[in-house]
Amino acid sequence: MAGKTYKLKNVRLRYPNLFTTENYKGTDTGKYSATFILDAEEHKEVLAEMQAGIEQMITSELKVKKLDSGRICLKDGDDSGSEFLEGKFTIKASNRSPLTILSRSREVISSAAESPFYSGCYVNAIIDFWPQQGDGKRINANLLGIQFSKNGERISEGSGIDVNEFDDLGDDEDEFESFK
Repeated sequence: MAGKTYKLKNVRLRYPNLFTTENYKGTDTGKYSATFILDAEEHKEVLAEMQAGIEQMITSELKVKKLDSGRICLKDGDDSGSEFLEGKFTIKASNRSPLTILSRSREVISSAAESPFYSGCYVNAIIDFWPQQGDGKRINANLLGIQFSKNGERISEGSGIDVNEFDDLGDDEDEFESFK
């Protein structure tokens, strides 16, 4: 059973798979997904509500006292080891059904070609939590809809290779003429 819905306002978007389903280790998950970054101070009210809702779901629906933090979709960025996520929380949410995807003016965006979304932009999102039963007890999040809010600094999802790992080849391209 899904829990209460939460509206996340003005949160950063990361790893958006909004128009095509997510691929994990070469396998299509069949899910549309995104990760949202919430500032611990700016979003403290909704974070407190979500944490209370998750705790209630753990005890009443999963019938356990506590879950390992790795089994809960709401993560404390301070535990991530990433300087970028210090003072922040992340939530990964997904849905097997195509999403409601909106512009700032609430116009439906139906294709990636017309999409303003990218890793680093700010969005509003509506999510809810649900308990996964059985041996693999977890708390997961459904992504119900997303709205573009504003541009933000792009979050690089690249390999992190330093440019100094490559040799400076200069500007002389004559050596490569035979490959054209």
